[in-house]
Amino acid sequence: MMDPAAIPSLPRGVRLHRDTVREQWVLLAPERAVTLDAVAHAILSEVDGRRSLAEITACLAERYDASPEQIARDCAGFLQALQARRILDLSPAPSSL
Repeated sequence: MMDPAAIPSLPRGVRLHRDTVREQWVLLAPERAVTLDAVAHAILSEVDGRRSLAEITACLAERYDASPEQIARDCAGFLQALQARRILDLSPAPSSL
């Protein structure tokens, strides 16, 4: 279970990129690229290294008029998969430092 207060960020050398040849978004990391679907792009577009998972989830739930619980599950699963592949950092909540 991901801490809703955790702050996701892209590590140094990892960035979102619009592939204009293939007309799709990709996450570029050293020596690899991950093709993103619309949901993955929406989530990663909100990752700024300042806002918590809960704040990102609330923003996406409002934008897409969706259940915050469903958005939270989707975001947590996706971000944990990226973290496992070491292309996303998760910082603990500031109060737990």
